[in-house]
Order: sequence, then structure tokens, then C-alpha cells
Amino acid sequence: MKEENPKISIFPLGTRLPEMYSKYFTGQAYLAPLTHNKELNCPVSNVTFEPGCRNNWHYHSGGQVLIVTGGRGFYQVKGEPSILLLPGDIVEIPFNVIHWHGASPNDWFSHLAIETNPQDNKVTWLEAVDDEQYVKATSISNSTFSRLTENAIKNHEELWPNYKSKAKDTDPELIEVFDNFAFDEVTSHGNIETKTRVMAIMASTIASQALSEYKMFVNAALNVGVSPVEVREVLYQSVPYVGIARALDFIYAANEIFTERGIKTPLENQSTTNPENRYEKGLALQKEIFGEMIDKIYQAAPKNQLHIQKYLSDNCFGDYLTRTGLDIKTRELLTYSMLISMGGTESQVKGHIQGNVNVGNNKETLIGITTQLLPYIGYPRTLNAIKCLNEAIPE
Repeated sequence: MKEENPKISIFPLGTRLPEMYSKYFTGQAYLAPLTHNKELNCPVSNVTFEPGCRNNWHYHSGGQVLIVTGGRGFYQVKGEPSILLLPGDIVEIPFNVIHWHGASPNDWFSHLAIETNPQDNKVTWLEAVDDEQYVKATSISNSTFSRLTENAIKNHEELWPNYKSKAKDTDPELIEVFDNFAFDEVTSHGNIETKTRVMAIMASTIASQALSEYKMFVNAALNVGVSPVEVREVLYQSVPYVGIARALDFIYAANEIFTERGIKTPLENQSTTNPENRYEKGLALQKEIFGEMIDKIYQAAPKNQLHIQKYLSDNCFGDYLTRTGLDIKTRELLTYSMLISMGGTESQVKGHIQGNVNVGNNKETLIGITTQLLPYIGYPRTLNAIKCLNEAIPE
């Protein structure tokens, strides 16, 4: 490998493409065959493209699989939008689909090329991808992605693989600022695992009535391993905090996504109470989380308001928070996420800060969750949450 050529893959660069292939490429590419036993019938090569290099439009009679091993590139099917390719992406190319792939204008790019059905697989090369086609396919992505950090792209792709955002076309400057902040700077803070962060954002979007963003994060949640039951439990837990009037559209939206993904509803039952024991179990859970404070609240409640405290025990806690599907530590984080997103709930926020501490979520964890929600709830509500944290748990 020449010194001036960057090492972007664990696989060898190989040699310049021989004439029989290079005539079908615009720019310089390199080929490194990785398998040699023809009896295995599975040819695999590492192909590396210099910046701006791409192959002609072509198709495979037996298909092909690409596994991206380094750099940044693009894949485009004839008549469809181009797709950004990053390390770890896999492209399954069906039989006889006309396409091209290659490097971005400013980046080297490397992928494994796996020939499928090699016994009768033939490549038919067509016309070159001209400069106008190439610029159109990469201009939006290049103008935006060239200024996005590697972490921002990687973290966004983890949540929404190969997602094509309309906002990238209409508002690339905003996407650059927001994605670098939300998916790199903020995501890099603290030790909140991806699944927990995504569930907290889902809870926040319900409380904020941000339906479009909620749909995005339901799909993200399912993409990163949050189970359908967990998605539903986030929703159900929102009902006693935001009210069914605000939660209903989100329930419908989640069910539509489940249907699109082939997830059958209704999901399995997670209830642990019945009309006879809901008050007893709900009150017990309240005391487990908040301790002797619950007895004091009952004692201090005026007679004409005591029924509200009973409702908190049997309905909020007995009907909802005793459910399985999520553990109590996660449920308290979700409650905190909803309360700080709603605004005007500082009294309840302080109470649930103590509840979180009692079940094992320390101040650092709560600061971490608050930080992850900042891009979605804004600075005023974030600063109010931090103030509540500092008052409830002084530095």
C-alpha cells in the first residue's frame, strides 16, 4: 500500500484495477481479491475508491452483496435517491437492478464485494455516471455530511439506518447544527445507554406533544433493540401523567408503526393488579419509592381532597406503575423525563427526583438524562430541571 493512500480498512488496498475493469470506472479504484479457493464458490474482494471515484451504471444477473469496510461512499439504484454508505453498512443488490456505487467527492471509500450465485452471475456494464448525475446524487449529502462529525453520522445511522431526511434537502444548515449537537456533543456526555436514552426521548416527546418526533423515535427504539412491549409501556405510563387526551394520538401512531413492521397487536398483558388489590399494591409501590412521605401526604390531605390521593395510589401507581415490561428504575426515569418536558411541574419534579434516588438513580444519572433531553425540550425547561436537581440534591 502506498504511503499517500490512507489505511481506511483492515483489508488490503490491493492493486490498481486492471484495464478490463478500470474502463468501467470514473477515477481510480483498487482491487484486493480475498478468497482464492474456487471450490468454495464464493468470490470476495475488497474494492477501494479514491475520492470522487465511482463505477458505471451496471447490473448483476445473480446479484451482489456489499459490506462497507471504511470511508464514506454512496449507492444508487436507477431512478431512486442515493444512499450514504458508512462502515458496517450492508447493501443487498437484487438480480438485474441497475445501480452504481463509489466514493463521496472528498472521502476514500472501501467495501467488500461478494458475488452471489457466481455459477451464472454476469455483470452488464452500462454508461458512465456523468458529472451531473454524480453531483446531484452527492451534493446534498456532501454539503451537509462534509460538515457533520463522524460521531454525529454514526450515532444517527445507528438509530435510523439509511434514513433519507427531507430536512437535509430543505434546511441543510439546521441539520448540520442540530445533528452535530444532538448526536455527537450531547450523546457523548455521560453514560446513558442508547436504549435508555431513546425511551427517555420517547417519553419526553409524548409530554411535549411532539408527534412527528415521537414516530421517529419509536422506529429508532425498535431499531436499537427496545422491545414492542417496552415501547408500549412508555406510552401507557404517560397516561396518568399527561392524560389520555394527550396520549391517545401517540397510542394510535405506535400501533400504526407496529402494523407496518409486522408486529401483531394487542401485545401480551403486563398488568399485575385487579380491582380488588390495585389500591393495596399501588400504595405499597408508592411507599417503596417515596417512603414515609406517603403517610404524611395522606394525613395532611383535607377530607374533600383525600380521594385524589387515593386515585394516585390505586390508579396512577396501582393500574400503571405496577405493570411489568419495565423495571421501576426505568419507570422513575421516564416519569422524570415527562415531568421536566411538560413544564410547570417543578413541585412534582422535585418529588420524583427523590423517588429516583430512592430506587437507585443518582444525581449524575438524572443530569445525564436531562442533558440527553436538552435538544428536544430546549434550554428553559432544562435549566428549570437543573435548578430542581440542585435544590433536591445540593452539590
